[in-house]
Amino acid sequence: MNQGKITVLIVDDHPLFRDGVAALLGKQDDMLVVGEAGSGTEAVELAPQLRPDVILMDLQMSGLNGTEATRRILQNLPATKVVMLTTYKGDVRANEALEAGAVGYALKDMVRKDLANIIRDVHEGRKVVPPEVAIDMASHVSDERLTQRELDVLRNVALGRSNKIVADSLGITEDTVKSHMRSVLAKLSANDRTHAVTIAVKRGILSL
Repeated sequence: MNQGKITVLIVDDHPLFRDGVAALLGKQDDMLVVGEAGSGTEAVELAPQLRPDVILMDLQMSGLNGTEATRRILQNLPATKVVMLTTYKGDVRANEALEAGAVGYALKDMVRKDLANIIRDVHEGRKVVPPEVAIDMASHVSDERLTQRELDVLRNVALGRSNKIVADSLGITEDTVKSHMRSVLAKLSANDRTHAVTIAVKRGILSL
């Protein structure tokens, strides 16, 4: 019997982090941890069985990531509130999580102080996004997104590959690689290739 408590499923691939969150929530009179999952796939399997009010979802997990796991879970449990937990402040990651249906986006360094209130807020129907992330999202709202081919080129560039090697690996010409990079630099307002990679990692467009 949960006696009206907010039921919570914790999803994270680090057992110590799950234990810490469970201990924190165990001290809240109005919350009950009903389960833990160590992967996105496990979360997708457990959620329909547990039907939690709130899911705390790790964004970056090997295999099925938090964004895709959220999308799949909410197809069957649309009333469940998902809070994405992450170390990434990037606006792109946050946008992807919210587009997948998450209603909260919390940085892991906020957990100890703010997590209980974040859970209460989303349970009551409010969206929660940290101010610094919200500011980044607003400042890039009109930015043109990189195309898949531009992402492919930038990912190769991030590995330190020359235009020739990038061209060979993608089956395109060096001139096409240069054209894509010019577009990437313009869209990211970057000064050069290294700057473009730095911006892309910071914003969550690339993960290295």
